[in-house]
Amino acid sequence: MKRTLFICMLLFISCYTLERNCKPFQQGEFQFTQIVNGTIKTSYFSRDSLYEIERYEGKVDTATIRWVNDCECILTKLNPTSNQDKRPIQIRILSTQGNDSYTFEYALVGDRKNKQKGTIERIK
Repeated sequence: MKRTLFICMLLFISCYTLERNCKPFQQGEFQFTQIVNGTIKTSYFSRDSLYEIERYEGKVDTATIRWVNDCECILTKLNPTSNQDKRPIQIRILSTQGNDSYTFEYALVGDRKNKQKGTIERIK
């Protein structure tokens, strides 16, 4: 009985694997929607092999992007306006949904306690 249960659990786990095809998301145009103080806010950004340019509430911010592996990158703002802006952000893609969107987590580099999660959608 234990062996049958073990085999069933292995089959279930092996059938439920998250898709993680990150390469298509290393370049393109995307949007990120989140709730900030009870209000839905959307930021738009474009990414190429060297830079990520974000547009949020009429402001434009540029960061260099360095891919650590296919699914993890480090963003460093080019023109930081505060000490917190000087700290790079680590982004890790957790799962992908075709070429349309991905789920990710992000935090300041070295800050494991304050990780946030979200979903990014491709717009182009």
